[in-house]
Amino acid sequence: MIKIDSFYKGKHILLTGHTGFKGSWMSRILINAGAELTGFSLPPPTEPNLFSIAGLEGKMTNVIGDIRDYNSLKKAFDKAKPEIVIHMAAQPIVRDSYKDPRYTYETNVMGTVNLLDCVRNSSCVKSFLNVTTDKVYLNEEREAGYREDEPLDGFDPYSNSKSCSELATHSYKNSFFADVGPAISTARAGNVIGGGDFAHDRIIPDCVRAVMKGEPVIVRNPFSTRPYQHVLEPVMAYLLIAAKQYDDPKYAGWYNVGPDDCDCVTTGHLVDLFCKGWGNSAWWKDVSEVNAPHEAHFLKLDSSKIKNTFGWHPRWHISEAIEKTVEWTKGWLNDGNVSAIMDRQIAEYLGEKQ
Repeated sequence: MIKIDSFYKGKHILLTGHTGFKGSWMSRILINAGAELTGFSLPPPTEPNLFSIAGLEGKMTNVIGDIRDYNSLKKAFDKAKPEIVIHMAAQPIVRDSYKDPRYTYETNVMGTVNLLDCVRNSSCVKSFLNVTTDKVYLNEEREAGYREDEPLDGFDPYSNSKSCSELATHSYKNSFFADVGPAISTARAGNVIGGGDFAHDRIIPDCVRAVMKGEPVIVRNPFSTRPYQHVLEPVMAYLLIAAKQYDDPKYAGWYNVGPDDCDCVTTGHLVDLFCKGWGNSAWWKDVSEVNAPHEAHFLKLDSSKIKNTFGWHPRWHISEAIEKTVEWTKGWLNDGNVSAIMDRQIAEYLGEKQ
């Protein structure tokens, strides 16, 4: 594991999607590390939202814009002069991609192309990381985890648009950056959980909303298996990849970032853990849908490559991830210091005393 503070202090970073759930956690880490951070994103996608709750806006250069708009993106990019670019802006919801596939493709594919073209027309970037998803693979519903060299062919518009984003990144890398930097990688992570996720149509936010109302958690797909992990697992891995390839381009490539096999659990088991951790008689209700839009029933990643290359390993099992999520959420509901909770959890993850 890299020393976050020592590497990122003073580095000029452009982070797209900084107002989202994962982007807010990453912003908090980079701000604490002393990075010169510029974020480019749409306004926070929910109300409430972690970006505002954590008080991040005044601690970084916060640019509100649409990644589909090349001119506004280029203006922010040129002003930031980033050494490292981390691309997390996306339309991330599978069901929303069925409702508006064109917007999903415009954001997830052309947004990536716009950012890559900013990199192509600059000389400041040394490290570029495109964050995609475990859903980029041609999913055969098998038990073995998918490896980085397997076919990319996501089924639904969200998953497929992220497959296309990967392919566009590969094309730019081969066409424009093969012999002269920057180092370029993509990272494919599984489903993340943690404090501050208020998105609709995600299981843990649905759990939180239900227990706040004293209602049962409604679970549509209790038998679907996913590689759930705490948000700090992939975020720290992204920072590791970006730093390692910054120092040595030989590390550029494609990386899966997923939990160990023991933490690939069904949605029903995940909700069981949440209800147990929450207490107060929290419970859930199976309302399996018959004619729901297609979503994978079984999906698992093989993360051997990042483990063997960097010595990275998940630090928190799923039970600990749920514990941290409940801790954050109860702190927020009790008007606790959300930023302090985030900082404490970050320090705990890194094995630092606080």
